Amino acid sequence: MSQAPWIEPALRLIEAYDAGELPTVVQLGHPALRAPALPYEDELDAATLARLLAMMRATMHAAPGVGLAAPQLGLGVRIAVLEDAASVPDPETARLRERTPLQYFAALNPSFRPVGDRRAEFFEGCLSFTGYAGVVGRPADIVARYSTPSGESVERELHGWPARIFQHETDHLDGIVYIDKASTRSLCSTAEYAQRWAAPDVEPARVGLGF
Repeated sequence: MSQAPWIEPALRLIEAYDAGELPTVVQLGHPALRAPALPYEDELDAATLARLLAMMRATMHAAPGVGLAAPQLGLGVRIAVLEDAASVPDPETARLRERTPLQYFAALNPSFRPVGDRRAEFFEGCLSFTGYAGVVGRPADIVARYSTPSGESVERELHGWPARIFQHETDHLDGIVYIDKASTRSLCSTAEYAQRWAAPDVEPARVGLGF
């Protein structure tokens, strides 16, 4: 039986990581970001999987980001890591965005389904589309499903910003980047976002940019 095509590149990245080198996050235009990732089918032993996840987590922290999917390292497999300290200095921003801490976890073969009809629109950025941000509308409440590295099946509700992070990373595994779902008139450079549109909600940007 042939080996899954992502395994050899993953082993090379792990070897470089063990030698002290973090992988590069690939950017929009890389084919791995546009191809549906393969299911993870226990191809790695526990120790190698742990090193892969440690490498992904370290890369996420260094970026810095709050989530990273394997395709963002050029690896076409359904694995993601997520973690958000939710260190937002403005309480009103944190409240409106429902930005609550998301403790680190690795999600293997994740999927989700919306719960109810509540939706939320906020700016998102992406480590694979650096320098820009855009407003994306997403379900505000979801049921997330995934397997843990130890093989446990998990089903849990996520709300607000944690639900947004989970959806963003799961999208990556389906070949979707947030700009595919964003209001294109909301797209702005991160410098313009920081200067003009980093309000607790998107209404000032909606008026100013006309979306």
